Amino acid sequence: MFRPLLLAVAALSLAACAEITDPTGLSPETRALYAPVQDGDILVPGVPDQYITEETARQEVAYFAPHAPGTIIVDPGAKRLYRLMGDNRAMRYVVGVAQAGRGFSGEANVAFQRDWPYWTPTANMVRRDPELYGPIRNGKPGGLENPLGARALYLYRNGRDTLYRIHGTSEPSSIGKQASSGCIRMFNQDAMHLAETTPNGTRVIVLPDSASGRWAAPAGTMGVAASNPLEDTSTL
Repeated sequence: MFRPLLLAVAALSLAACAEITDPTGLSPETRALYAPVQDGDILVPGVPDQYITEETARQEVAYFAPHAPGTIIVDPGAKRLYRLMGDNRAMRYVVGVAQAGRGFSGEANVAFQRDWPYWTPTANMVRRDPELYGPIRNGKPGGLENPLGARALYLYRNGRDTLYRIHGTSEPSSIGKQASSGCIRMFNQDAMHLAETTPNGTRVIVLPDSASGRWAAPAGTMGVAASNPLEDTSTL
């Protein structure tokens, strides 16, 4: 008489385990990083689980760049952005990259930042696609439909605008990919996190494709980092 009862209890236990198993493999901590967040008058939507993994979520990693803490390293080829923390550690973010993002390399500084920035398409964008950009040639106010997302860091070199931006996006499907337009785009939650820890004047180094992966491993080890020695920084 006890056997059916034991089988029933075992079945209930298995069902309970199945209910609490997360098929995405995401931890509660990772999901919380990309949950909806109220930012002033705007509710930033959460990032759907399908666009996040434990590997690509923002996280502290080993990184061996020989530069001061606070420096931002953008690696467009690897679609990664690093904010140096010192002691060979960095906060790593996954980014989306457009052709504009692949065409710029070298050094710049964050001249200023904007929350929910106004955006104006370039003259080239209007010429290339007048049907899409013509109606908004004079600009688009900040908001969830704005291509620059929740935050934008404006990069200048020698006091001049590079037209290169690190910014948020409301198109999470573009993160980690080659996007059709924009510069370096991040999940809005990541752009907000980066902006909070990035003062104006911060040094930014954008690696060329030929140096992609530099400093991701210690100098002298096998791989990309070994073929791009730390002392080879003349163009950075």
